[in-house]
Amino acid sequence: MNQEFKPYIPADKVTPEITPTSVIMGVILAVVFGAANAYLGLRVGLTVTASIPAAVISMAVIRIILKRDSILENNMVQTIGSAGESLAGGSIFTMPALFLWAKEGVMDTPSLVTITIIALFGGLLGVFFMVPLRNALIVQEHGVLPYPEGTACAEVLLAGEKSGSGAGVVFAGIGISAAVKFVVDGLGLASGSIALKVQTLKTEFGTQIYPALISVGYVCGLRVSSFIFAGGLISWFVLIPAIAIFGGDMIMYPGTDTIAEIYNADGASGIWSNYIKYIGAGAVGTAGIISLIKTMPLIVRTFVGAINGLRNPNGAGTLRTDLDLDIRIVIGGIVAVIVGIGLVPGIPVTFIGALIIVVFGFFFSTVSSRMVGLVGSSNTPVSGMTVATLLIATITLKISGDTGAHGMQGAIAIGSVICIATAMAADTSQDLKTGYLLGATPRKQQIGEIIGVFVSALAIGGVMILLDDAYTFGSDDLSAPQATMMKMIIEGVMDGNLPWSLIFIGSAVAVTIEVLGISALPVAIGVYLPLELTTPIMIGGLIRFFADRITAGNSEKSSEGVLFCSGMIAGEGLVGILLAVLAVFNISEKINLGYIFGENTVIPEITGLILLLAMAAILFMIATKGNRHEKQR
Repeated sequence: MNQEFKPYIPADKVTPEITPTSVIMGVILAVVFGAANAYLGLRVGLTVTASIPAAVISMAVIRIILKRDSILENNMVQTIGSAGESLAGGSIFTMPALFLWAKEGVMDTPSLVTITIIALFGGLLGVFFMVPLRNALIVQEHGVLPYPEGTACAEVLLAGEKSGSGAGVVFAGIGISAAVKFVVDGLGLASGSIALKVQTLKTEFGTQIYPALISVGYVCGLRVSSFIFAGGLISWFVLIPAIAIFGGDMIMYPGTDTIAEIYNADGASGIWSNYIKYIGAGAVGTAGIISLIKTMPLIVRTFVGAINGLRNPNGAGTLRTDLDLDIRIVIGGIVAVIVGIGLVPGIPVTFIGALIIVVFGFFFSTVSSRMVGLVGSSNTPVSGMTVATLLIATITLKISGDTGAHGMQGAIAIGSVICIATAMAADTSQDLKTGYLLGATPRKQQIGEIIGVFVSALAIGGVMILLDDAYTFGSDDLSAPQATMMKMIIEGVMDGNLPWSLIFIGSAVAVTIEVLGISALPVAIGVYLPLELTTPIMIGGLIRFFADRITAGNSEKSSEGVLFCSGMIAGEGLVGILLAVLAVFNISEKINLGYIFGENTVIPEITGLILLLAMAAILFMIATKGNRHEKQR
């Protein structure tokens, strides 16, 4: 252990960590935030961290309700709870491709068991890979790798020791968001989107009014939100008008009708679904690879440094704060997972596929664990790593003769396991950093991560099947952008049925943006998404910008806004799951009151606009409340 650093709880002091309360709360939050992030990721291709919301909720229950004072018990809750968000993120970026292929008749719909096993194997590998890296990355690099999210979570927990936990802000966000979602999609009393046609350019400008999208923009901030919105403007006010105006009577693959007929039938959305989504996929894939290339020197240094750290542990001892899982258990677990991958029929992966998973899984887990320490989880190119893995895996499987549905399923299985492992390794390293600062026992945190993986893997399959049954992956409600892109990449390599001209146009857009000195990935995501999704994200970014100007960098008020947004994301996700259940049991139509408006769409749109403005105002007030009171005095 780093002798110069003294954690909040000394190594010679033993306090409760893994308790029935922390495990039960952690499990519940892992399922809740995992389901909410699955829903969010399938809608917009982005997820948010669950560590801080889980921490403040645990403090509210353990400190305020149960009257118990154990910061390490709170830390265990967020450790287990955050596992659900990471595992969900890795899962929904890849596995929905299996559902999309099933709808096309390429293969059978994946079973609950198959999804659970893939998620479980990926999650366990991510945790196991991180165990031997903890000393090299967390302890020896303390003061070098800041681990922003892990450090922020520790600060929140320490602040809770001195004052309130802020859980009320999270629960307020959950309540308001749940109410709005239920009014819009449950009762049907307000429109979920507002659109304005721009006839001159043969396009439209619109926005959805859902709280999760505004929250994403607030959490990301104005810079990232504006990049995403700029991508949307490129698609809807440059590319779509160009295709619609100049295309005319042209029939362009993959469309089967003339461009004029497509526009007359479905408007700008028809142009988007037939052409722009392929341009967007090319932009996102290229931007991910660019991000990977830019970080390649760091990747190499990271991997070499981590391996050297393993050879020279320098300080791994017998103090409570030095104890990791037994390395024999870790190695045995990794071997068991690899054997399981080869034996489970639902994962059609050969020995070559299993070898790819081991090599790239450990490599990218090492890289992501180091990179989140430098730049945080949001800026780590997990999608780029997954694209690179899918390309290599698909090419390798095709060369070996494993093509068709079997080869495509094998490629997505490899990509899924590695994507989940990479995401889990990043989450585990952030949690271990929080524990290091607080004085937690690493072995107990690693056990907590494993508990979170098991529970989340059991839940994610049911959540994905439920959401697909209710909303359908690939639809306007759940576009599953990342998984759709992965699907197109695999198909393009296997049988060359992609419109490569559109893909290359998207690649050129990404390269151009990068040449301008702007990070291409958020812009590329905006190119891919419908404009009605990027507009509310921009609104959230603007709220964050003006709130930060008023609070003048007051981190406490800024964090309250982030906590409120985390609650809004969770609230919408939870009601989305509830409405999915009601839809499956044919109850949703019985509670929908939208029929009272008849053919009149103006009133629902006005109601939706009022809800959008109300949410924006509430978020702004919460983010600036303290400063406004101080000025009044």
